[in-house]
Amino acid sequence: KDVVWIPSPTETVDMMLDLARVTKEDFVIDLGSGDGRNVIAAAKRGARALGVEYNPDLVELSKQNAAAAGVAERASFVHGDMFEADISKATALILFLIPQNLEKLAPKFLNLKPGTRIVSNTYEIGGGWDPDDTERLKVCATWCVAHLYIVPAKVTGTWRLAQGELTLDQYFQNVSGTYQTGGASVPVSGLLRGEEIVFSI
Repeated sequence: KDVVWIPSPTETVDMMLDLARVTKEDFVIDLGSGDGRNVIAAAKRGARALGVEYNPDLVELSKQNAAAAGVAERASFVHGDMFEADISKATALILFLIPQNLEKLAPKFLNLKPGTRIVSNTYEIGGGWDPDDTERLKVCATWCVAHLYIVPAKVTGTWRLAQGELTLDQYFQNVSGTYQTGGASVPVSGLLRGEEIVFSI
């Protein structure tokens, strides 16, 4: 419906899961899951995983592939529209979508729980949101790059600290602002990584 399905190479799938640090504690979602390879690979690592796919034939194929891989109890697939899917409980998203779709989904991504990891094959989310990390396969013909985004907490506002006030503005994971103490005001700059913030004064 919204994208031509191109399967990710197995090596790229493994790299994406490594970059997201997927473990058995995760709930992984793939939007536009195709033949289910991302979901199945996550389930093989012990994670619970869900694929949302608009093509019903690919949904059925994915279920067969999950059963053949022995992970049907942890890998599930639903027929649905990725733009309407409930992704709120995901701890990681493993995606291969074109830039227009990623940018359209970006507002939903930013409302996920801080610390949620999003890994995109080849394409960046865009809209000014830079990846937190990027990995490339050393030997690969196509689809060899993975971009990691960590959903940042929302920290814009004024924070009262023991010795002063910290006022922050936020642009995705980048923060800036001022720290006021003892009648002095000094600039602040910093970086968010999920729920963690590091800044210098």
